[in-house]
Amino acid sequence: MTMATAGGKGAFVREMFGRIAPRYDLANRLLTAGLDEVWRKKAIAILAPPRGGTILDLCCGTGDLVFHLLRVDPTLNVTGADFCEPMLARARERASSRVRASFVEADVMELPFADSAFDGATMGFSLRNVVDVDAVLRETLRVLRPGARFVNLDVSKAPNRLWKRCFDAYFYGVVPLIGGLVGGSREAYTYLPNSLTHHPNARELKERFARAGFDAPGYLPLVGGSIAIHYGTKP
Repeated sequence: MTMATAGGKGAFVREMFGRIAPRYDLANRLLTAGLDEVWRKKAIAILAPPRGGTILDLCCGTGDLVFHLLRVDPTLNVTGADFCEPMLARARERASSRVRASFVEADVMELPFADSAFDGATMGFSLRNVVDVDAVLRETLRVLRPGARFVNLDVSKAPNRLWKRCFDAYFYGVVPLIGGLVGGSREAYTYLPNSLTHHPNARELKERFARAGFDAPGYLPLVGGSIAIHYGTKP
């Protein structure tokens, strides 16, 4: 669901997501009590894609954001990119012949698209898994047209210590247990929370959007800041 590298973390993440692909959607719904669907709708509202526009969903996994985008506006042409083929296979199974979507196996560090090819881009629950956040932001900026927006939805670090402690108890304690039972791999659902440990907090990630070249970067905190939607526009 994230980018490939010559080895190490990239290879581990690809293999891990391949193992949990068959039950990934069910596990997500249970672990978030269905709130992940609400958060995706908020992310799409911030993206505000133009009618008939071409949108790129990075690390698309099984296609949740792709299908949400098309439900909001069926005139969109959406491309889902991911480096995990079992996830893409699941996305293609979910897609009907009437859906204007395509799914491409691709490395988000080296996207196989021309400069300024898309009217918007999204990413859901994946940026904390990539090897180089800054490189992904720069590559995303490259494929966007001037004036296009990138919106990233992911888990974040709540600024309130007490709330963060409560959320962490669930995220690091309960998620591996339930995820292991439902998703089929406790190792995977132990890794996923741990991937947040070295990920930048919301303010730091906003600054990285700016350093990558995005105009007017910002973020919307949700669930007390445990979830955040970051955004920025290509100048």
